[in-house]
Amino acid sequence: MHKLISIDLFSDFGMLKKPDTNEPVYLTFNMLHKPALLGILGAIIGLEGFKEKGKLPDYYLKLQDLKLGIQPLNHENGNFQKTTIAYNNTTGMASKEQGGNLIVTEQTLVAPAYRCYFLLDLDNEIHQKTDNNLSNYHAEYLQYLGKNKFSVWCENYQQYAKVEEFKETESFKINSIYIKDMPVKDEKDIQPVIPIFAPEGNTFSFFERLPIGYNEELFQYEYRSFAFTDWSLKMNYQIKLLKINSNEIIQVF
Repeated sequence: MHKLISIDLFSDFGMLKKPDTNEPVYLTFNMLHKPALLGILGAIIGLEGFKEKGKLPDYYLKLQDLKLGIQPLNHENGNFQKTTIAYNNTTGMASKEQGGNLIVTEQTLVAPAYRCYFLLDLDNEIHQKTDNNLSNYHAEYLQYLGKNKFSVWCENYQQYAKVEEFKETESFKINSIYIKDMPVKDEKDIQPVIPIFAPEGNTFSFFERLPIGYNEELFQYEYRSFAFTDWSLKMNYQIKLLKINSNEIIQVF
Protein backbone atom coordinates (compact mmCIF):
# COMPACT_ATOMS: atom_id res chain seq x y z
CA MET A 1 0.00 0.00 0.00
CA HIS A 2 1.32 3.42 -0.97
CA LYS A 3 0.81 6.80 0.64
CA LEU A 4 1.72 10.24 -0.73
CA ILE A 5 2.77 12.90 1.77
CA SER A 6 4.56 16.23 1.61
CA ILE A 7 6.49 18.50 3.93
CA ASP A 8 7.72 22.06 3.41
CA LEU A 9 11.44 22.64 4.04
CA PHE A 10 12.88 26.07 4.82
CA SER A 11 16.35 27.44 5.51
CA ASP A 12 17.78 30.92 5.94
CA PHE A 13 20.68 29.97 3.67
CA GLY A 14 21.80 26.96 1.65
CA MET A 15 24.84 25.78 -0.30
CA LEU A 16 24.24 22.77 -2.58
CA LYS A 17 27.77 22.69 -3.95
CA LYS A 18 28.39 21.86 -7.58
CA PRO A 19 31.28 19.38 -7.71
CA ASP A 20 32.57 20.68 -11.06
CA THR A 21 33.41 24.19 -9.79
CA ASN A 22 36.48 25.35 -7.92
CA GLU A 23 38.43 28.60 -7.78
CA PRO A 24 37.72 31.44 -7.51
CA VAL A 25 34.10 30.79 -6.41
CA TYR A 26 32.34 27.58 -5.43
CA LEU A 27 28.89 27.52 -7.06
CA THR A 28 25.60 26.11 -5.78
CA PHE A 29 22.71 24.33 -7.45
CA ASN A 30 19.56 26.43 -7.40
CA MET A 31 17.13 23.55 -6.90
CA LEU A 32 17.17 21.01 -4.12
CA HIS A 33 18.11 17.70 -5.75
CA LYS A 34 17.35 14.09 -4.88
CA PRO A 35 20.68 13.06 -3.24
CA ALA A 36 20.59 16.17 -1.02
CA LEU A 37 16.96 15.58 -0.07
CA LEU A 38 17.71 11.94 0.77
CA GLY A 39 20.50 13.20 3.03
CA ILE A 40 18.07 15.50 4.86
CA LEU A 41 15.61 12.63 5.17
CA GLY A 42 18.37 10.36 6.47
CA ALA A 43 19.12 12.87 9.24
CA ILE A 44 15.43 13.07 10.13
CA ILE A 45 15.05 9.30 10.56
CA GLY A 46 18.52 8.67 12.03
CA LEU A 47 20.48 6.98 9.22
CA GLU A 48 24.24 7.45 9.00
CA GLY A 49 25.93 9.61 6.38
CA PHE A 50 29.30 9.42 4.62
CA LYS A 51 31.89 7.66 6.78
CA GLU A 52 34.34 5.82 4.52
CA LYS A 53 35.96 6.77 1.23
CA GLY A 54 34.61 4.64 -1.61
CA LYS A 55 31.49 3.60 0.29
CA LEU A 56 28.04 5.05 -0.22
CA PRO A 57 26.29 6.25 2.96
CA ASP A 58 23.69 4.22 4.79
CA TYR A 59 20.91 6.73 4.16
CA TYR A 60 21.43 6.55 0.39
CA LEU A 61 21.56 2.75 0.22
CA LYS A 62 18.30 2.47 2.17
CA LEU A 63 16.40 5.37 0.59
CA GLN A 64 17.60 5.50 -3.03
CA ASP A 65 14.47 3.76 -4.37
CA LEU A 66 12.10 6.18 -2.61
CA LYS A 67 10.04 8.14 -5.14
CA LEU A 68 9.97 11.86 -4.38
CA GLY A 69 9.00 15.17 -5.93
CA ILE A 70 10.26 18.72 -5.36
CA GLN A 71 8.33 21.99 -5.72
CA PRO A 72 10.17 25.29 -5.14
CA LEU A 73 8.40 27.78 -2.84
CA ASN A 74 8.80 31.56 -2.48
CA HIS A 75 10.94 31.72 -5.60
CA GLU A 76 11.29 34.35 -8.30
CA ASN A 77 10.69 32.81 -11.73
CA GLY A 78 12.15 29.55 -10.48
CA ASN A 79 15.23 31.20 -9.01
CA PHE A 80 16.28 31.82 -5.43
CA GLN A 81 18.28 34.89 -4.50
CA LYS A 82 22.00 34.19 -4.20
CA THR A 83 24.91 35.93 -2.56
CA THR A 84 28.63 35.20 -2.19
CA ILE A 85 30.27 34.69 1.19
CA ALA A 86 34.03 34.64 1.79
CA TYR A 87 35.52 32.57 4.61
CA ASN A 88 39.00 32.78 6.16
CA ASN A 89 40.59 29.69 7.64
CA THR A 90 43.63 30.78 9.65
CA THR A 91 44.23 27.59 11.62
CA GLY A 92 47.31 26.84 9.53
CA MET A 93 46.03 23.35 8.71
CA ALA A 94 43.82 24.19 5.74
CA SER A 95 46.39 25.62 3.34
CA LYS A 96 50.08 25.30 2.50
CA GLU A 97 50.18 28.89 1.32
CA GLN A 98 52.43 31.36 3.09
CA GLY A 99 50.79 32.36 6.34
CA GLY A 100 48.54 29.30 6.33
CA ASN A 101 45.46 31.36 5.49
CA LEU A 102 42.89 29.76 3.17
CA ILE A 103 40.24 32.05 1.68
CA VAL A 104 37.14 30.33 0.30
CA THR A 105 34.38 32.17 -1.56
CA GLU A 106 31.03 30.42 -1.94
CA GLN A 107 27.85 31.24 -3.77
CA THR A 108 25.00 30.83 -1.28
CA LEU A 109 21.23 30.51 -1.61
CA VAL A 110 19.20 33.05 0.35
CA ALA A 111 15.98 31.81 1.99
CA PRO A 112 15.48 28.67 -0.14
CA ALA A 113 12.22 26.78 0.42
CA TYR A 114 10.79 23.62 -1.13
CA ARG A 115 7.69 21.45 -0.85
CA CYS A 116 8.93 17.88 -0.86
CA TYR A 117 6.66 14.98 -1.82
CA PHE A 118 7.31 11.36 -0.79
CA LEU A 119 5.52 8.33 -2.23
CA LEU A 120 5.84 5.90 0.68
CA ASP A 121 5.45 2.13 0.73
CA LEU A 122 3.71 1.41 4.03
CA ASP A 123 5.01 -2.17 4.01
CA ASN A 124 8.54 -0.76 4.32
CA GLU A 125 9.66 -0.10 7.93
CA ILE A 126 11.97 2.76 6.93
CA HIS A 127 9.15 4.43 5.01
CA GLN A 128 6.89 4.00 8.04
CA LYS A 129 9.46 5.72 10.25
CA THR A 130 9.81 8.48 7.65
CA ASP A 131 6.08 9.14 7.81
CA ASN A 132 6.02 9.03 11.61
CA ASN A 133 8.95 11.43 12.07
CA LEU A 134 7.76 13.89 9.45
CA SER A 135 4.18 13.95 10.75
CA ASN A 136 5.47 14.61 14.27
CA TYR A 137 8.14 17.11 13.13
CA HIS A 138 10.78 14.98 14.84
CA ALA A 139 14.38 14.56 13.66
CA GLU A 140 17.04 12.26 15.05
CA TYR A 141 19.90 14.47 13.81
CA LEU A 142 20.21 18.11 12.79
CA GLN A 143 19.15 18.49 9.18
CA TYR A 144 20.86 21.14 7.06
CA LEU A 145 21.01 22.42 3.50
CA GLY A 146 24.49 21.61 2.24
CA LYS A 147 26.45 22.89 5.25
CA ASN A 148 25.85 22.23 8.93
CA LYS A 149 25.59 25.96 9.63
CA PHE A 150 22.52 26.17 7.34
CA SER A 151 19.94 24.33 9.42
CA VAL A 152 16.58 23.29 7.95
CA TRP A 153 13.15 23.37 9.59
CA CYS A 154 9.96 21.62 8.50
CA GLU A 155 6.38 22.84 8.37
CA ASN A 156 3.02 21.95 6.84
CA TYR A 157 2.96 18.14 6.79
CA GLN A 158 0.23 17.00 4.37
CA GLN A 159 -1.25 13.66 3.42
CA TYR A 160 -3.00 13.31 0.05
CA ALA A 161 -6.14 11.20 0.08
CA LYS A 162 -6.74 11.37 -3.67
CA VAL A 163 -3.76 10.43 -5.85
CA GLU A 164 -4.05 9.15 -9.39
CA GLU A 165 -1.96 8.83 -12.52
CA PHE A 166 -2.48 11.93 -14.62
CA LYS A 167 -4.08 11.43 -18.04
CA GLU A 168 -3.87 14.56 -20.13
CA THR A 169 -6.99 15.56 -22.03
CA GLU A 170 -6.02 19.20 -22.56
CA SER A 171 -3.13 21.57 -21.91
CA PHE A 172 -1.82 21.31 -18.36
CA LYS A 173 0.65 22.76 -15.87
CA ILE A 174 3.11 20.91 -13.63
CA ASN A 175 3.49 22.24 -10.10
CA SER A 176 6.82 20.52 -9.37
CA ILE A 177 10.16 20.29 -11.14
CA TYR A 178 10.15 17.46 -13.66
CA ILE A 179 12.61 15.45 -15.73
CA LYS A 180 12.87 17.02 -19.17
CA ASP A 181 13.30 14.11 -21.57
CA MET A 182 11.73 15.99 -24.48
CA PRO A 183 13.42 19.15 -25.82
CA VAL A 184 11.78 22.48 -25.06
CA LYS A 185 12.90 24.75 -27.87
CA ASP A 186 11.43 27.82 -29.51
CA GLU A 187 8.28 27.33 -27.43
CA LYS A 188 7.32 24.28 -29.47
CA ASP A 189 6.58 22.15 -26.44
CA ILE A 190 5.64 24.83 -23.92
CA GLN A 191 2.75 26.95 -25.07
CA PRO A 192 0.31 29.38 -23.43
CA VAL A 193 -3.30 28.25 -23.14
CA ILE A 194 -4.26 30.98 -25.65
CA PRO A 195 -1.93 30.78 -28.66
CA ILE A 196 -1.64 34.54 -29.25
CA PHE A 197 -1.89 36.08 -25.78
CA ALA A 198 -0.15 34.42 -22.86
CA PRO A 199 -2.51 34.37 -19.87
CA GLU A 200 -1.46 36.11 -16.69
CA GLY A 201 0.95 33.97 -14.68
CA ASN A 202 2.61 32.27 -17.67
CA THR A 203 5.94 34.00 -17.36
CA PHE A 204 8.96 31.73 -16.97
CA SER A 205 10.71 28.48 -17.76
CA PHE A 206 13.64 27.39 -15.60
CA PHE A 207 16.09 24.64 -16.55
CA GLU A 208 18.83 22.99 -14.53
CA ARG A 209 20.85 19.82 -14.81
CA LEU A 210 20.57 18.17 -11.40
CA PRO A 211 21.97 15.10 -9.64
CA ILE A 212 19.46 12.25 -9.46
CA GLY A 213 21.68 9.65 -7.76
CA TYR A 214 25.21 8.29 -7.49
CA ASN A 215 27.25 6.18 -9.87
CA GLU A 216 28.17 3.32 -7.56
CA GLU A 217 31.45 2.59 -9.39
CA LEU A 218 32.78 6.13 -9.75
CA PHE A 219 31.09 7.58 -6.63
CA GLN A 220 30.08 10.63 -8.60
CA TYR A 221 26.70 12.23 -9.26
CA GLU A 222 24.53 10.98 -12.10
CA TYR A 223 22.58 13.80 -13.73
CA ARG A 224 19.29 14.42 -15.52
CA SER A 225 17.91 17.58 -17.10
CA PHE A 226 15.05 19.16 -15.16
CA ALA A 227 12.55 21.90 -15.95
CA PHE A 228 10.25 24.08 -13.87
CA THR A 229 7.71 26.38 -15.49
CA ASP A 230 4.37 28.10 -14.97
CA TRP A 231 3.52 27.80 -18.67
CA SER A 232 1.03 25.22 -19.92
CA LEU A 233 2.29 22.12 -21.69
CA LYS A 234 0.77 20.73 -24.85
CA MET A 235 -1.50 17.73 -24.50
CA ASN A 236 0.97 15.56 -26.43
CA TYR A 237 3.88 16.35 -24.07
CA GLN A 238 4.41 12.76 -22.92
CA ILE A 239 5.51 12.49 -19.31
CA LYS A 240 4.48 10.32 -16.32
CA LEU A 241 2.78 12.45 -13.69
CA LEU A 242 0.55 12.25 -10.62
CA LYS A 243 -2.60 14.26 -10.07
CA ILE A 244 -3.31 15.24 -6.47
CA ASN A 245 -6.10 17.19 -4.78
CA SER A 246 -8.01 17.11 -8.09
CA ASN A 247 -6.14 20.12 -9.52
CA GLU A 248 -2.38 19.81 -8.83
CA ILE A 249 0.04 17.86 -11.00
CA ILE A 250 3.48 16.69 -9.86
CA GLN A 251 6.22 14.30 -10.88
CA VAL A 252 7.88 11.84 -8.50
CA PHE A 253 11.15 10.28 -9.62
